[in-house]
Amino acid sequence: GLNVLVLSRKVNEQIVIINEDIVITVVDIRGDKVRLGISAPSSVPVHRREVYDAIKQREDDKAAREARRV
Repeated sequence: GLNVLVLSRKVNEQIVIINEDIVITVVDIRGDKVRLGISAPSSVPVHRREVYDAIKQREDDKAAREARRV
């Protein structure tokens, strides 16, 4: 399974990932919502989970259609 690291952060505190190339900053906290700022190289795609899942589904559908043509 996956390991999950749970961190507590306050507004303007950061988390640094992968040799300082990706930085996540807590921008705001309002009730049960946390706003995050993500700084990453343009070569690293950053998506919300639901957007990523939709992109992946489209790619899988396209691959399945292409496989049926062969």
